[in-house]
Amino acid sequence: MKVETWLFGAGAFFFLPLALVYGLVTRWREPLGVTALFLSAGLALMIGIYLLITSRRISPRPEDDPLGEIAEGAGELGTFAPYSWAPLWLGGSAALIFAGLAIGVWLALIGLGLGAIALILWVFEYYRGEHAH
Repeated sequence: MKVETWLFGAGAFFFLPLALVYGLVTRWREPLGVTALFLSAGLALMIGIYLLITSRRISPRPEDDPLGEIAEGAGELGTFAPYSWAPLWLGGSAALIFAGLAIGVWLALIGLGLGAIALILWVFEYYRGEHAH
């Protein structure tokens, strides 16, 4: 996790001076851009700190070893969700919600209802059917 930690840490040290330079160039009259850059620096710093703490808690991964072999990373990687249509319906309902913000509240309410149903289907897909536990 060393590479990821350095990548996000460098992002924080990139966005912070960039926000200051942007603020000085625009004479602090562009609050949205400056705020976005400061928030980007903060987000990169938070992720970098999280990865630093996590990398100290877990054992080194095979991809962190410069002399590591590909075979060292073989094996089971985890449990993944089964084939599901719920993410597609959830994405469609999110599109309806965002379109409803431009077209009308009634469309956003329909999207919220369909999104709630899709989210419930996605959360409980391990409780029924072929992949039930």
